[in-house]
Amino acid sequence: MMKLYAALIGLSLIWGLSFVFIKLMVEPAGVWGTVFLRCLAGVMILLPFLWMKRKSIVRPIPWKSLIIVGIFNAGLPWGLISLSETEINSSTAAVLNALTPICTGLIGYLVFAVSLKGRQWLGIILGFIGIMILMDFNVAQLAGENFIGVGTMVLATICYGFASQYTKKNLREAGVLLITAFSLLVGGVVGGIGMMFTEPIEAAAFLEPSFLISLIGLGCFGSGIAHLLFYYMTTKRSAEFATSVTYLIPVTAMVWGHLLLGDAITKNLIIGLLIIFLGVYLATRKPKRQPDSLLHQRTG
Repeated sequence: MMKLYAALIGLSLIWGLSFVFIKLMVEPAGVWGTVFLRCLAGVMILLPFLWMKRKSIVRPIPWKSLIIVGIFNAGLPWGLISLSETEINSSTAAVLNALTPICTGLIGYLVFAVSLKGRQWLGIILGFIGIMILMDFNVAQLAGENFIGVGTMVLATICYGFASQYTKKNLREAGVLLITAFSLLVGGVVGGIGMMFTEPIEAAAFLEPSFLISLIGLGCFGSGIAHLLFYYMTTKRSAEFATSVTYLIPVTAMVWGHLLLGDAITKNLIIGLLIIFLGVYLATRKPKRQPDSLLHQRTG
């Protein structure tokens, strides 16, 4: 039991710190360079494990579904998160990322014909009230040039929500390890294509210790080892236990951002976070006999 809770705390610390690493990488590596590098580092960690488990991989391999999930679970949302952190701090990005379970429910209703109960609708409404509080009720931030930041983070959580519902419908038997490794491969391709049309990675960045630490932390730990921890908790305990990390990541991200980047922890940030947490609880709470999705939680 202690190992499971150690894994839970460790996962929250790693994924919370990922938002700091993105902030440090996005300027020298660019938006899509950050995606490319974190995917490359992460897949290098996971491929050996996938090779060891190759005999248990589902056949035939659902390539089409894996590509779709890779685009919407890694490539596109990670690009949007990197873009967001060019305008907002890491703490705000992490709090907005906590909307993922709420967006999962909303996408399920709009796209996958999943029915929602009254309390789930209340949770969705509370989630977006939390966003308004973070923006100090300045709705204009979601329009025009100000869309980059809060708006792009919301789009990232919508991508995660779609990927979660699509995975639940089409990849039930594929296994978390295969889905994660292939998502990183596809995400790396998306990042590489993005770099072709935008700014290249600054070569001098690889000489900076902070950049290399961020690359290892974000790619190897945040995109690789973290998913192994998530997979370990899912198999040893339950999906519900593993996805409870949703509630810890914004808190650890705020602490990391304050300690390492000097991000301010404002009253609006705390109130918005608490309201989003309440919304997530209402939107995702299910009767005990209904299993939770393995992939409700997504990170930066």
